[in-house]
Amino acid sequence: MSAQDVDQEAERELDVRATPKPEKHPAIFKAYDALPVGGSFVLVNDHDPKHLRDEFEAAHPGGHGWEYLSRERRNWRIRITRLASTPLPRVLADTAALGSDVGAPGVSGAVWRLQEEERDLDSNVIALPPGGGIGAHAGPDVDVLIHVIAGSGSLTTELGSIDLEPGAVVWLPRRSRREFTAGARGIRYLTVHRRRQALAINPAPSRR
Repeated sequence: MSAQDVDQEAERELDVRATPKPEKHPAIFKAYDALPVGGSFVLVNDHDPKHLRDEFEAAHPGGHGWEYLSRERRNWRIRITRLASTPLPRVLADTAALGSDVGAPGVSGAVWRLQEEERDLDSNVIALPPGGGIGAHAGPDVDVLIHVIAGSGSLTTELGSIDLEPGAVVWLPRRSRREFTAGARGIRYLTVHRRRQALAINPAPSRR
């Protein structure tokens, strides 16, 4: 590609002023995904697209350029540049901080979730209060990895019990029977599994 071609590509305009609102952001991200590294386009909009910028910061932090060229009424022009071929690796959470208030009164359930739109995994930090638990159930049709980050408790399996202490990494094979009970301080653990529509809890088959 010649330097002239690069310049023309860099100054390509995407005017979304007449685009229906539900179609604007998908069209802009589609144009961005089609860019080569170093390529850019000039977005033309009728207002400052602050929410769009927030979406770019969430999906491509540090991997894109955002340069205001014009801030005129009904003629906002922003050059959006692709700086990296894929979203960049980044820190999402501090598990030490997430576990610092283990056992806090009234805190139960997911206290952190993986929220990236384009992902193959799901992940949560689950909090159980002192003495709380998750009743016996058969797991979903996905393998689940658990990392205990604070507190303590026990995992009851089909044939026994496993102590859960900070640092423990536990493998839950798909469909395996499990029951969680928090210790005197409560417990917090990180879960990671393949993304699916819903991580349903199925009642465990009755024992005879």
